Amino acid sequence: MEINRPDVLAEVTAAFMKYQRAVDSNDVEVMNDLFWQSPFTVRYAYNGTLTGHAAIAAFRQNRSGSSIDRTLQNTVITTFGLDFAATNTESIKPGHSRVSRQSQSWVRMPHGWRIVAAHVSDCPDAQT
Repeated sequence: MEINRPDVLAEVTAAFMKYQRAVDSNDVEVMNDLFWQSPFTVRYAYNGTLTGHAAIAAFRQNRSGSSIDRTLQNTVITTFGLDFAATNTESIKPGHSRVSRQSQSWVRMPHGWRIVAAHVSDCPDAQT
């Protein structure tokens, strides 16, 4: 298995950045599209566990959202072969010391790269 094959890494990086731009601009349609549309998709976060694409999409639709100003840091993207990748990043909002963490598992699907599992949490002591 080839780790970080350049063409696959470029594809996953593009999908990851598309998702990050959607988060920053609260583009719910793009965020929902980039999650695997399956009852097996999971998103863990400080606001609870969401199991299945329908639950994740409902959460996004029902929350009051706006654009987010944040800076990503310590981003690591690793691809495994042609069809699987793990992404990990931290983010911080201007004027805040709290660091948020995000990890995602991505799988190449017939219609492109999709997030099959995600975890978002805050670092309680702002240490990275």
